[in-house]
Amino acid sequence: MKEKLSQFYAKDGTKSVLSSIISIFIGMIVGSIIIFFVGLSTKSLGLSSVGEGIQLVFGGLFSTGRNAAGSLTFGFNSTNFGNMLFRAIPLILTGLSVAIAYKTGLFNIGAPGQYLMGTAATLVVALSIPTGSSTLYENGACPAWLVWLLAFLAGMLAGALWGAIPGLVKAYLNINEVLACIMCNWIAANLVTWIFEGSSLRNTIESGKTGYVYKTSYNGVATAKLGLDKIFSGSQVNGGILVAIILAIAVYILMDKTTMGYQLKACGSNRHSARYAGIPDKRNIVLSMAIAGALAGAGASLYYLAGNTEFFWSTYQSLPDAGFNGIPVALLASCNPIGVIFTGCFMSMLDICGLQLTNLTAYNEYITDVIIAVIVYLSAFSLLIRMLLTSKKSDDQANANANTDTPDSAAPPASGSGSGDLSGTAGAVKMDAGKGDSAVPASAAAKGGDAL
Repeated sequence: MKEKLSQFYAKDGTKSVLSSIISIFIGMIVGSIIIFFVGLSTKSLGLSSVGEGIQLVFGGLFSTGRNAAGSLTFGFNSTNFGNMLFRAIPLILTGLSVAIAYKTGLFNIGAPGQYLMGTAATLVVALSIPTGSSTLYENGACPAWLVWLLAFLAGMLAGALWGAIPGLVKAYLNINEVLACIMCNWIAANLVTWIFEGSSLRNTIESGKTGYVYKTSYNGVATAKLGLDKIFSGSQVNGGILVAIILAIAVYILMDKTTMGYQLKACGSNRHSARYAGIPDKRNIVLSMAIAGALAGAGASLYYLAGNTEFFWSTYQSLPDAGFNGIPVALLASCNPIGVIFTGCFMSMLDICGLQLTNLTAYNEYITDVIIAVIVYLSAFSLLIRMLLTSKKSDDQANANANTDTPDSAAPPASGSGSGDLSGTAGAVKMDAGKGDSAVPASAAAKGGDAL
């Protein structure tokens, strides 16, 4: 049993999961400490509120409110669970966007711009094609499901095209993709503002909503619930979460089970070696960023095609948080596409916990923002944590090997052994110094000279 546990611990996947769990645990502890000191230093809160604040940070997803006595109650909250899944959709897909680029040796910090372009393309298509079943259009023959599909594909295509731009300048001009992505982000922010500023898609029906674009439900276009609204009643969840999970599985298959994925990762490991092996490195760099952009655009499409979300079109001074939040989601998952599903849900859960903290106590949701920030900061050091775990394992293994060594292992070879026979020799084998050869370690000699 001990040997099996040791083998399980030695796997890279185990170390990745452990490093992420350690980052999350430290972040939650830091959040609890903040709640403790804020409670002590604020008269309106007091020490009695500290326990409630910590409970909501760790278990806010299960909070069901307060009972008649004023105590917090916990259980299955269908609204919280459903909203958590809904909010996880863009996080999962922007996390996949960052992860697939990272696996190919690129850092996609351009997900916010790709997300915005996907949003614009989706809303323009979803609201411009009449379906005949909305308050905006009276006549139309196009089925709503077809408009939904076209809008979703348009969002992915817009994101892919916007992601390909940094890929092109990286591949053909050797311009750092981070700089190119940052520039594309702000160009997208201004371009989207210009697209909607004079359009007829701005909300003029609801008072005070002139800064927003119509919801897609005004044109009868909305993502199907697929029965999830019955399981998670009172929430915004819809079939988009299933699409996000399917895309994550597809990315996993693409990267780990196909020749294209192997070529993409080969270019990421060493672009020049990949080219020497006959792999078109420039094409794969552009393709990698295009796929990353398509995933970010898909996240925007699914979020706004829900039919109950509004888009604030004046984006020239700001970038969407969902694009940047994909970075910690990918890092916490060690850029594993399947792991991104769980880390996306975890980040979404923290948002729900923050809302419960605000609604049920005198604390505010910014405490959960601090927790997320700490987790993000530590996730950047996940590689260091993995190295520490690996070095500890190596030290333990070295000590175990030292304890199993016997005095006979250091004995010289038998008199019958020839000077060239390395088999069974545990000491260092020295070659002719005049030939410039160095001593060979015992571990290599014990393998019958294979290491030589």
